[in-house]
Amino acid sequence: MNMKVFISYILTIFLWGSAFPAIRVALESYNSFHLAFLRMFIASLALLVFAFIMKMRIPDKKDIPIILLLGFLGFSVYHTFLNLGERTVDAGTASLLVSTTPILSALLAAVFLKDRFNRYGWVGSSIAFFGVILITLGTGGGFSIEWGVFLILISAFGESFYFVFQSFYLKKYGFLPFTTYTILAGTLFMFPFSGGLWTTIQQASVESTLVVTYLGLFPTLIPYFAIAYVTAKQGASEATSSLYLTPVVAILISWLWLEEIPTLLSIFGGTLALIGVSLTTIHPKKKEKEIFKQRQNYV
Repeated sequence: MNMKVFISYILTIFLWGSAFPAIRVALESYNSFHLAFLRMFIASLALLVFAFIMKMRIPDKKDIPIILLLGFLGFSVYHTFLNLGERTVDAGTASLLVSTTPILSALLAAVFLKDRFNRYGWVGSSIAFFGVILITLGTGGGFSIEWGVFLILISAFGESFYFVFQSFYLKKYGFLPFTTYTILAGTLFMFPFSGGLWTTIQQASVESTLVVTYLGLFPTLIPYFAIAYVTAKQGASEATSSLYLTPVVAILISWLWLEEIPTLLSIFGGTLALIGVSLTTIHPKKKEKEIFKQRQNYV
């Protein structure tokens, strides 16, 4: 691993891990919809500057409907429902739940794209599913169910749909342009919820507003560029496997910054979920080579 790849790993893990406690801080002044819109609006402004400098091509008209749909699912739904869930679920637990996205993507691919699970996939799915049940029970305390968990799982489903159905368009446009299109699309869907935002900004604490700005400029943008670089250099599985450390970073930052930590049952359930997810990434060597070549084409 060269130094550039190592730095890309560190940036991705830290920035995505820091997003979960940052959301908790931002929610002290902003409601879930305002936070999602403002975060994505800030990211969109930066991406528009990037697109202008790079002279990025405009997508074909026939692809705009699917870009809008994927932007809605992968960004509008994901960010909004994650914010709603984190109102009652601590940041560390939220990061553990979102880490089930790869397995949800695999299940959706099996249903819609007829991708077949190997034995590792089925075993991993079962373990991860049991882990999510433990998280759900442990988050509420005293084995009560916390509905915020289900809201976060909805956000993970939205992101999973985005990952499953983006393949063709990643090949056609490239990773960075397509990500730019979908973030801009997701932002458009959030405009109806922007009413009263200026008043909220004026009343918000300085800390919360700075955190929202950080969320828009850093966790929403830089990891996508970094993970694209790692995927091109190391392959898809190696790039994805590094993200299993994201909950560790989220829990550590939440403990130091917010003095919150998931319950032992949630941590145990999250560990099982991560083990299950990691099992689903095991592929035969031939399959692994195909995935690596495919991802090279994406970027």
